[in-house]
Amino acid sequence: MCDYSLEAYQSRPAAVGEKLTLGRFASGSMGFAAGTVCDTAVCIPADSKLLLDGISESFQKEHGVGAVEEVVMTRLEERAYAYKDGVRFSNGAEVLLQRLPVGLSAVVMTYGAERAEPIAAAREPELV
Repeated sequence: MCDYSLEAYQSRPAAVGEKLTLGRFASGSMGFAAGTVCDTAVCIPADSKLLLDGISESFQKEHGVGAVEEVVMTRLEERAYAYKDGVRFSNGAEVLLQRLPVGLSAVVMTYGAERAEPIAAAREPELV
C-alpha cells in the first residue's frame, strides 16, 4: 500500500526483513523509504506485520504503546480524498501513517497475506 499522495514518486514493494524509515516526502506526505532520503516510496500491503522501533514517549503515552511495537498495516477508510494508510497496534489502536513520528524505524516481518496460515492447496496432500 502506498497512499495516493505518494503516486507522484517512484515506488517499489517492500521485502520481508527490510528495514525502512518513516519520512516526510517533498509533497508533505508521510511514507516509508529505504533510507533517510525520501525519493522512492516503499509500499507495504495491508495485513503486513511490521516491527516499529523508536516510538516517542509522547506518542507512547497518547496511544498506550511501548517504544517498540509489532503492528499490522491497515487501510483506514474514514472519508474520500483522505490519507488511508495506517497501522494497528496490538492494543487495537489504529493510527494513520501521517500521525506517526518522523524517523520511526520499521522492519517488515511478514508481507501481506503471508502472515496468515498456509493455504490448503499449498500443503502437501495427505495420504489415505
